[in-house]
Amino acid sequence: MAADAEAHLCVLQGSICGFTIVTGGAARLVFGYDSYGNTCGQRNELIEGVRLSGLDHTDRKFVFFLDPCNIDIVQRKIKSVALCVSLCPAEELQTYQDLKRFAMVNGSELCSYELAAHKYPGLPERIDKCPKLPVPPSKPLPVFNRCTPVDVSCYAKFAEAVVTFVGDSSVLHRLIAGVAASKEIIIGLCVLALALSMILMVIIRYISAVLVWILTSLVVLGSLAGTGVLWWLYIDHRLYGNDTSPKLPKEAKEEMKAELSADSGQALLVYAVSASVFTIILLLLMLFMRKRVALTIALFHVAGKVFIHLPLLTLQPFVTFLALLLFWIYWILVLLFLGTSGNPEQNEETGLTEFRLTGPLQYLTWYHAVGLVWISEFILACQQMTVAGAVVTYYFTRDKNRLPVTPILSSVLRLVRYHLGTVAKGSFIITLVKIPRLILMYIHNQLKGRENVCARLLLKTCICCLWCLEKCLNYLNQNAYAATAINSTSFCTSARDAFVILVENALRVATINAIGDFVLFLAKILIMTSTAFAGVLLLNYQRDYTEWLLPLIIVCLFSFLVAHCFLSIFEIVVDVLFLCFAIDTKYNDGTPGKEFFMDKALMEFVESSRRLGRAAERGRSRVKEAVSEGAEMKPMPAAHAKLRPLSQKISRRLHRVLTHPC
Repeated sequence: MAADAEAHLCVLQGSICGFTIVTGGAARLVFGYDSYGNTCGQRNELIEGVRLSGLDHTDRKFVFFLDPCNIDIVQRKIKSVALCVSLCPAEELQTYQDLKRFAMVNGSELCSYELAAHKYPGLPERIDKCPKLPVPPSKPLPVFNRCTPVDVSCYAKFAEAVVTFVGDSSVLHRLIAGVAASKEIIIGLCVLALALSMILMVIIRYISAVLVWILTSLVVLGSLAGTGVLWWLYIDHRLYGNDTSPKLPKEAKEEMKAELSADSGQALLVYAVSASVFTIILLLLMLFMRKRVALTIALFHVAGKVFIHLPLLTLQPFVTFLALLLFWIYWILVLLFLGTSGNPEQNEETGLTEFRLTGPLQYLTWYHAVGLVWISEFILACQQMTVAGAVVTYYFTRDKNRLPVTPILSSVLRLVRYHLGTVAKGSFIITLVKIPRLILMYIHNQLKGRENVCARLLLKTCICCLWCLEKCLNYLNQNAYAATAINSTSFCTSARDAFVILVENALRVATINAIGDFVLFLAKILIMTSTAFAGVLLLNYQRDYTEWLLPLIIVCLFSFLVAHCFLSIFEIVVDVLFLCFAIDTKYNDGTPGKEFFMDKALMEFVESSRRLGRAAERGRSRVKEAVSEGAEMKPMPAAHAKLRPLSQKISRRLHRVLTHPC
């Protein structure tokens, strides 16, 4: 059913594109249109109520703006009269006489259609209906036939308004010049980040143990040090205090000092006790979860082997990015087509003609936005399903030399043939949570500064809760895809099975997610800093250090993005391996007929856990034997304790009889 809904969504997305093409929105975007509703480069029909409409612009193929630098930053559009012209001015025109000469020589009239070219210099209407002087030289865009000024200095103000941290235009120009001068270095550093990410995915299994234990030690030492400092501050405050009160009468000063001292001491005590409780809990968790840390290391080790046996996994980020890029380009084009579709309406403020969707058609934009979220999530889910299918094939193949020739392609074929409905349903669930969160974020931004405190807190709470729910559902979906790849069950059944497995291994899941995610984050930072360091070395010959800023920012952002894309695949592999491991240990015990499928590293972890379990069982049995032996010796002292009062009573009675015989 979800697959049918996804198919209907794709069909309707294509229908929206077809609607914009049929109604002329696509043509108006590509060829351009003037301020009177005429599309450039073709014969137009008369629009009722709009003057100068219905003109034949077959020979006028370019859009020319009378004032191209009049930019509305809020609405992000040019607030200028647009005309269809046959040629863009290649040279600067400084006077109306130059406009006349250009029109007479080239046949391209740059003033409004109702003005005769030979009368430009003497017409009083030339101020409003002719271009603003001087007219800068311009050239048409390659695809969208708009006359664009060659000197984009007028757009620099727009850029400075967007980039608010740049106060001096010369700084912006120097930064842009630095990027232009260092473009070869930037491209080389981006390739370096790509290579480092691919190499790290393979070698991380050799350094994961060191990273994990260093991280664990630093966390423990940091918590102990923080707790010690807080207790030291509290004891120091109790012993010596801190006289920071202002100059007041002696009695008031002593009273204020006592109150401040009591408040500060109480606060420090609360902080110290809280830190102590946190440290104790952390130490207990580390004590009980130390074996599970070893599982994390083993999973990282096996994940590195997966990438050696399945090298095509490294291409998954490229394929996913390419699919998302193509879809986003298509989506933006259709959105632009929608912006130029609809019925012509005259703007009351400017008098210009604009095209707007009215009636039920105005909701096409919202439907188009829903399609953006759902199809994007669908593409990401397809990536997760493909990776899960390949990793499951690797794990449950005992002889790794007999793996399929192309496990990735086999996983893709299974996805297309059997599991598109599963992926569509999972992505639809994420869409149902993400869209309300985006709507609430939009409302929060629109009401910023106008809502009261309670409304702001309520909105932020809802946004945070939806974000947490979305993350949990993403994680559950990813494991549901892995369960589907293992059992070939439906989405709901796979999600239920995966949830049961995760609950049964809750401590292991928490350890892997906490430690594994932080190790991968450190790996991303390592790639970014290494690329940035290489960038500093390569850019060292540029003595103007302000020119380093923008290239280094671009390189750092790109390297972190690349590392995130590749290590996210590594994270998916680790999660799928853990689910396979949990299912393997649940249904197999290593006996004949129930042999494990797991790798040698995971087998060593299982054997180590079993040895520790047997040692703990022997210790418990010895304690029980000692307790039982002590219980057997207890009846004799208990009997003596019961007989002692009786003997004392008999002796007292004999004493009375002997002393008082009568």
